[in-house]
Amino acid sequence: MDITEISSHITKPDEGAMKRCRKRWDSIAKPLHSLGKLEDLIVKIAGITGSERINLTKKALVCMCADNGVVEEGISQSGQEVTAIVSENMLNGRATSSVMCRHLGADLFAVDVGVACETSLIQKKSGFGTRNMLREPAMSREEAVSAVNAGISMAFELSRKGYCIAATGEMGIGNTATSSAVASVLLDRPAEEMTGRGAGLDDQRLRCKIQVITQAVNLHQPDRKDPLDVLSKVGGFDLAALTGFFLGGAAVRLPIVIDGFISGTAALAAMKICPDAVHYMLPSHKSKEPAAGLLLDALGLDACLDCGMSLGEGTGALMLFPLLDTALDVYEKMSTFDEINVEQYVPLS
Repeated sequence: MDITEISSHITKPDEGAMKRCRKRWDSIAKPLHSLGKLEDLIVKIAGITGSERINLTKKALVCMCADNGVVEEGISQSGQEVTAIVSENMLNGRATSSVMCRHLGADLFAVDVGVACETSLIQKKSGFGTRNMLREPAMSREEAVSAVNAGISMAFELSRKGYCIAATGEMGIGNTATSSAVASVLLDRPAEEMTGRGAGLDDQRLRCKIQVITQAVNLHQPDRKDPLDVLSKVGGFDLAALTGFFLGGAAVRLPIVIDGFISGTAALAAMKICPDAVHYMLPSHKSKEPAAGLLLDALGLDACLDCGMSLGEGTGALMLFPLLDTALDVYEKMSTFDEINVEQYVPLS
């Protein structure tokens, strides 16, 4: 399945399953809704999967890796070669995301959707890095579609392998710049509001980054009503692939956890393509990038964590896994009011 037909396969969550799940939560011998957002997320997962009997045992992190031609404008602290180095480190267990996945019992899928050299990653490459968006469109529309389809295919592959939930991640030097550009267009906000320091820019490079984004958007005039046009002109292969992954996850009813700013930008693009896709997204944390809160607001989602994280690689999304596991343990194993012969709480307002 590809982007031309994906929207027709995305339906609304199962309201009946959500009601049954909420009823189970309310029957548990504790104050009503006292686990707050964690209860809400379990209810949402019930709607996504169509059952109040929830299984989250098989977890994955899908990390889309790609290079961005705009790096040559000096908008990043690191050189483009770092993308391949860190991406390969995911395979040998030395990346931050690898360490976290081992600890959490999650499987890591590092996908090459546009790294500027040959890699040992899962190969779904749409090109060897994008072009410099300050000089020309980052990619053709056909290349953007190819990257979106790569993300869709990853979601279908995980579903066939029996995964119950997936976190999103990315690796690509310069991708906070492309994300800021895409988010700026989709939210109709100036680059100054949408652009942060990424991996640690000083004031001078931050000003350069904002100027490059502003000039690129003004040059290409991407159509905010057409997310593919925006992705192709000022986006990246990783962003496009993550957009497809969110769409594919919705089509196969796989809960997908949003990571931080970059993942959130892709989530917004997916929602712009198919509004119902947002029902299959789970928020994790609020990145310290300045536009993170604006993206969550646009998605209508409320993050569970605010840890000031900005590492990427899916590290924030992975942090949600143990919280969900703990909440699910309470949901499945705690006594009900009937079982301990206590009158059930009722809402007071």
